Amino acid sequence: MTEAQRQSWHRTLYIVFFAQLMTAVGFSSIFPFLPLYVESLGTSTSLSLELLAGLVFSAQAFTMMLASPFWGALADRYGRKLMVERAAFGGAVLLLMMAYVRSAEQLVALRAIQGFVTGTLAASNALVAASVPRERTGYAMGLLQTALGTGVAVGPLIGGAAADAFGYRAAFYLTAAMLFLAGLLVLFGVKEEFVPLEALAETDSGFLSQWRRILARPGIAHGYSTRFLTSLGRMMLIPIAPLFIQSLMADRTHLNTVTGLVVGTASATTTLSAVWLGRLSDRIGHRRILLPSVLLAGLSYFPQSLVTNPWQLLALQALMGVALGGVIPTISALLARYSQEGQEGAVYGLDNSVEAAARTVAPLAGAGIALQFGLPATFVGTGLLFLATGLLVVPRLPTPARPRQLSSD
Repeated sequence: MTEAQRQSWHRTLYIVFFAQLMTAVGFSSIFPFLPLYVESLGTSTSLSLELLAGLVFSAQAFTMMLASPFWGALADRYGRKLMVERAAFGGAVLLLMMAYVRSAEQLVALRAIQGFVTGTLAASNALVAASVPRERTGYAMGLLQTALGTGVAVGPLIGGAAADAFGYRAAFYLTAAMLFLAGLLVLFGVKEEFVPLEALAETDSGFLSQWRRILARPGIAHGYSTRFLTSLGRMMLIPIAPLFIQSLMADRTHLNTVTGLVVGTASATTTLSAVWLGRLSDRIGHRRILLPSVLLAGLSYFPQSLVTNPWQLLALQALMGVALGGVIPTISALLARYSQEGQEGAVYGLDNSVEAAARTVAPLAGAGIALQFGLPATFVGTGLLFLATGLLVVPRLPTPARPRQLSSD
């Protein structure tokens, strides 16, 4: 990292923070009603609307899993800022096109293409990791998680209001505009002094060789394993939570509002804890924050299976959110500290692929447990998964060199 980069990392971090916030608001604003949009479009084939409603989520996750490692590797060759712009501007075009589809099949096809083109989170993580001093990665990743969590909490409210007032297509216009503005912010606000890593030019520059070198570094493989398992646990409840909350309510008049409140509360507490725990992990060590956070998250799921009203669930989800604020950014920070400078794009591209794989599998796993053992069992299964991760995987993560103490941020 050059001296100029060290002096300007605050600027880069804060600009990417606001860009991340805008993209999170944009993408999350369409999530709540995508199945309803599928229903309103109808089908032009013999495929069922239920299947198409599932494909509209899984198709995007699957293609992102395939594409992310390649985008990440390209970022290390041509620049991380370029990848953020690609994800933002490409996403803006695709989301605008989704407002004009005439069938659910067309929407699924565009969602699959979206997975190939977008990936703003991985691109932003790589840009920030390459710009921020290694001893500040916990703070930086916590700040990006705050942007993501705030966007996920606010986006559904904005998108829902736009859809209610102007129709479903209006929310896609809004999302496209948010992504376009985020791309402009990075384009004109971030100054990246990109120099490709010399080692990439001196060795076999093939993607597979680069990925093998990354996975061979101490801690990387276990970091990805921790990411996959914790992401799998977080997302197993996606198809279950609304049904479980519905089962707790005698009067279902405000079911959607209560569901949104429960989900939003967890996002809010994750957001609030992420920066503080990320900063603390820079001082005392990332593993010292990650291990108790994973275990606390696991323990918080068990009583959720026993609740008898939505407010009990809300309180426990809030506790879980606090724990997740110590899980998500610290894994990102550890990956930065385990990796070689100059390979941030490939590292976070693979990381995004791992998380997309979890998003592909998790809803099926959660639904399978619920069908076999009942809705509450999904919470128990998630808790066991987190505890197993904390007891068996996290202790295998090597401890990076102790972060250097700085007098200021």
